Amino acid sequence: MPDKKTGAVTANGWRDTLRRVKRGWNDKPLMSISLVLVLLVIIQILQFGFDYQSVGEWADRIVKNWLNILLNNSYVGIIALGMTFVIISGGIDLAVGSTLVAVGAVVMLLINIRDVGVLLSLGITGTPAILLGILAGLLVGFVLGEVNGLIVTKGRVPPFIVTLGTMKIYRSVTMYYMQSLRGLSLPEEFKQIARFTIGDTMLLPILYWFALAAVLHIVSRRTVFGRHVYAIGSNERTARLSGIPVDRVKRRVYVLMGVIVAIAAIIQIARIGDMDYTSAGSGYEMNAIAAVIIGGTAMSGGRGSIMGTLLGTLILAMVSNLLTLIGVATLLREAFIGFIVVAAVLMQRKEKE
Repeated sequence: MPDKKTGAVTANGWRDTLRRVKRGWNDKPLMSISLVLVLLVIIQILQFGFDYQSVGEWADRIVKNWLNILLNNSYVGIIALGMTFVIISGGIDLAVGSTLVAVGAVVMLLINIRDVGVLLSLGITGTPAILLGILAGLLVGFVLGEVNGLIVTKGRVPPFIVTLGTMKIYRSVTMYYMQSLRGLSLPEEFKQIARFTIGDTMLLPILYWFALAAVLHIVSRRTVFGRHVYAIGSNERTARLSGIPVDRVKRRVYVLMGVIVAIAAIIQIARIGDMDYTSAGSGYEMNAIAAVIIGGTAMSGGRGSIMGTLLGTLILAMVSNLLTLIGVATLLREAFIGFIVVAAVLMQRKEKE
C-alpha cells in the first residue's frame, strides 16, 4: 500500500516549489522571463539540429531565422510598448489595430503619387510631401488616442467599453471611405523608411523597435509622467488625493498609445507599400496585450516594465516560430499562445496568507 505520509510530503513539496516559482516570477519578473527566453532559444537550436557543412552555415541559418522573427514581430512589438503604459495605468486599448488602419489610410491618401494623391494635387512632392504625410499620420494617431482618453476620463466609461467601440468605429469609417480607392502607389523614397537594407536584411524596423523601447524605458523610469502612471495604476484614489492630475495623465497615456500605433503604421506601409483595410492590424491588440502580460505587467495595473514587454514579445515570437518548426497546425497555434497568457496571469496571483 502507498505510504500516505510520504505522499503528503511529496504533495507539500510540489506546492512549496510552485509557491517559490510564483514568488520568483512576481518578485523578479525580468530574471524569470529571461530564463524562459533562454530556454526557448536552446530548444530552437536543438530543433534546427547540427547537420550542416560548417559552423558558419549553421550560425548563418540561426541568425537569419532570428532576424526574420524580429522583423515580422516589430510592428506588434512597437504597439506592445505603448500598451505597457496603458495597462500599468489600469486601462486597456482594444482599438490599436483599427487606429493603425486609419493612420495608414490617411498617410497613403496624402502621399499617393497617382491622381488621387492629396499632396500631389497641391503640387507638393518629394521630401516635403513625405514629411507632411508622416506628420499627418502622427497627428491622426494623436487625435484618435485623445478621443479614447477623453471618453475614458470625462465620460467615466470603462476603457474596455470605450476602445471596443472605437475599434469598430475607426475601422468601419476607414473601410467606407477607402473602398472605392484601389491601386494607390507610394513614393520609393517613402518606402526606404523601412526597406533600406543593411547587408541583405531589412533591419530598420527592428532598429526602430529597439530604439523606441530604450526611449520609453527612460520615460517610464526617469520622468514625472512615468512615475504618475505607476501611481495611478497602483491606487487611483490615493494618487488623486496626492495631487496627481489623474485625468490628464490618463489622457496622455492614450495619446501616447495613439502616436506609437501611428509609428507602427508608418513603418508597416513603408515596408509593404500597401494596406488591406479589412485585415491590417487584426489581432494586434490581443498579441500586444499578451506580450505585455507575459512580460510581467500586472493586469490590475501599477506594476510592469518596458524591458519586460520587450522580452515578452520575444517569447511570443519564439513560441510561434517553434510551433512552425515543429509543424503544429496553424489553427492550433493561437491555442498555445492562449495557454501561455493564462499561465502568466495565474503566476501573477498573490499568495493567500
